[in-house]
Amino acid sequence: MATKKLRRTRFDIDDPKLPPEIKQKALGSGGYPYPDKLDRNIYEAELTKLQIELVKLLAWQRETGDRVVLVFEGRDAAGKGGSIEAVRENINPRQARIVALAKPSDREAGQWYFQRYAAELPAATEMVLFDRSWYNRGVVEPVMGFCTPEETNQFLRDAPTFETMITESGTRIFKFWLEIGREMQLVQFHQRWHDPLKSWKISRVDLEAIDRWDDFTAARDRMIAATHTRHSPWIVVKSNDRRRAHLSLIRHLLRNIEFAGRDLSAIGEVDPKILGLGPKALTGTG
Repeated sequence: MATKKLRRTRFDIDDPKLPPEIKQKALGSGGYPYPDKLDRNIYEAELTKLQIELVKLLAWQRETGDRVVLVFEGRDAAGKGGSIEAVRENINPRQARIVALAKPSDREAGQWYFQRYAAELPAATEMVLFDRSWYNRGVVEPVMGFCTPEETNQFLRDAPTFETMITESGTRIFKFWLEIGREMQLVQFHQRWHDPLKSWKISRVDLEAIDRWDDFTAARDRMIAATHTRHSPWIVVKSNDRRRAHLSLIRHLLRNIEFAGRDLSAIGEVDPKILGLGPKALTGTG
């Protein structure tokens, strides 16, 4: 097992004991606004109400042919998979499809960059949930050296145009950026590394990310500033507490689509301490 030691912090991922100072700082890291996690019973009760509304939303889509894209991006270990699961848990999987594309093949690498993502966009009645998306080229690829600076610059110019084409065709786009603090990321990496049931979730790229926190922050800020638009805004979700994150992002989705039978009292209000829009919502999260 390869050892990974974090510069400036006493952290060895091979050590089964997590340094107590990291654990103590985790929840409040990155400027997280709450001192405690949301109570599980409260979370489950609220999530059930929201999932009932999601069932209504998908039924309405089936009747109207409405198309929805949900993009889940964020730092490694920010909870993209768990957020997708919370949205999709009780809706028809044939209608709500998860897309998690692998590394492009040689043929795909020679295509127009957006081509393989465009092929996965929803048909009438569908909701498509992207577990990472075309925004790989905005953060992960440039930080890890998987693309050239010119390719990143071209992507940042082209992405808003690509998304304008999608929205003008009648498809709704919701782009969620899940953000966690540095110490919380270390806690999540450590848990995955030492849990045989979760070890598949951590990769070489994840380990490299430990020492490239500032590089990822700079790439994130640049990407969101360049691609946050009126028709396709970035929805920033503070995710140190996954429970609050799930509730906030689902509430945002449900409050921004008018569908038959929608119950706003059941949906509730989005927590502005957890969810915000665009670059301003990133203040203090780097």
